[in-house]
Amino acid sequence: MKRRTPEQKLLLGQVKEIADGLAKTFAPFCEVVVHDLLDPAHAVLAIHNNLSGREVGDPATELGLARIMDPEFDQIIANYPNRFSDGRQVKSTSIGIKDSNGRYVAALCMNIDLTVFQGFQGMLSQFVSIGTKPAASETLDPVGAEAIRSRIDQFAASMATTARALKAEDRRILVKELKTAGLLDVRRAMNVVAAHLGVSRASVYSYAK
Repeated sequence: MKRRTPEQKLLLGQVKEIADGLAKTFAPFCEVVVHDLLDPAHAVLAIHNNLSGREVGDPATELGLARIMDPEFDQIIANYPNRFSDGRQVKSTSIGIKDSNGRYVAALCMNIDLTVFQGFQGMLSQFVSIGTKPAASETLDPVGAEAIRSRIDQFAASMATTARALKAEDRRILVKELKTAGLLDVRRAMNVVAAHLGVSRASVYSYAK
């Protein structure tokens, strides 16, 4: 193991702190690993939310070795397919950390176990599936409601925000635009607008005056 410079020690320490924060944020689905590329034989410096079964002190991966051999190797490799040793599918991202001399000192790696989400996806697909369309179609939405919601969302997007985060004055301008466009003439329009903005129907009436 090569002796580390003060800068390299600092970088390793900072990466460990970042890894700890990421792991706490994305627990328990994301494994976060810090690799010390200055000590490839014992590269795993820290591992959080351990999903792979590796341990601190384990050797560098092929990707880590590639960075050690080539300082020009890609610094960020995001969302690449991977697998744990037991075959589970993983989505991984690896970020190389260089010192001021351009040498790779560490790597911060995140591994997301996709099997959990694939299970959710299967359940959701089954839940939202519907049968054959009946001869007479049915909807719980008043005609034109989707047009109202779409117009509201477009207005909010133009303000770089969401419908429910609009300020009172912006809501007032929006409702006036809906009125001018004739969208407030839609059946139960006030209810639709109020629900989408997250305000009372009385507020929508006051904006429309």
